[in-house]
Amino acid sequence: MPSDQNPLAGRVALVAGATRGCGRATAIELGALGATVYGSGRSTRAGRSPMNRPETIEDTAELVTAAGGEGIAVRCDHSDPDDVAALVDRIRSDHGRLDVLVNDVWGGDPFVEDKPVWEHSLDATLSVLRNGIETHLITAHFAIPLMGEGGLLVEVGDGKADVPYRTNMSYDIVKTAVVRMGLGLAHELRAHGVTALSVTPGWLRSEAMLEYYNVTEETWREVTDRLPYFAHSETPHLLGRGIAALAADPEHKRFAGQCLGSWELMRIYDLVDADGSRPDWGAVDRESRLEMLETGIPDLA
Repeated sequence: MPSDQNPLAGRVALVAGATRGCGRATAIELGALGATVYGSGRSTRAGRSPMNRPETIEDTAELVTAAGGEGIAVRCDHSDPDDVAALVDRIRSDHGRLDVLVNDVWGGDPFVEDKPVWEHSLDATLSVLRNGIETHLITAHFAIPLMGEGGLLVEVGDGKADVPYRTNMSYDIVKTAVVRMGLGLAHELRAHGVTALSVTPGWLRSEAMLEYYNVTEETWREVTDRLPYFAHSETPHLLGRGIAALAADPEHKRFAGQCLGSWELMRIYDLVDADGSRPDWGAVDRESRLEMLETGIPDLA
């Protein structure tokens, strides 16, 4: 039964794209509030995805369980309708319902290059759209019918309406489209009692970002002199804690259709990041963020 310490006890969540980054952190934070969390993705201990990174969904499931929930790893390619249908059928068989859906599928980092659309291969451009947009639509198509009154659907995007142009055409379209999905799904689900919205992290110290700069979660402060934006950065857990707080909030419908930044969720629910800090990316003015992107600092959230 739910309690003050475990307000999501008995709730069933699916985090689509839970292998690493915000997906993994969100799965863990939902588990920390008592939820049963299905974490899906393509990277398993039996084999890596085309991202070719070491993190696996089995690792995520174990971390969810260690946090106090029940973690269940399911290998799923969210671009494959049959895979997604099978995943949802399993949740239906196990529990008969789905309370929280977090759509965090991405998998497009290998194709993020600062080149105009005609210089990218067409396959690479379309692959980014498949990985970042089609996967979300496929997952929503199969999972939403399992959701009922009081359910929460969260689209994980990257940036709010005033975000500067990102790197290349396909990448920018994906990140913009995901935020729009939160708005559209809110419109379509309102009559069914399900709340939909989108969220965005600030400048993220994901596994890939830390690796890119050859730092760790313990040593990243050493580069703030030459990369001052690290001083405003956050771990994936700040957004994860915000999503978990939304899931536990009986009045989350007041946010339907909105795009909430991790820093806004931090203030709404009085959260701290995993390192005890309260980073506020929203306080970094737009001109400074634009300058950051123009100087070539990549977005590897």
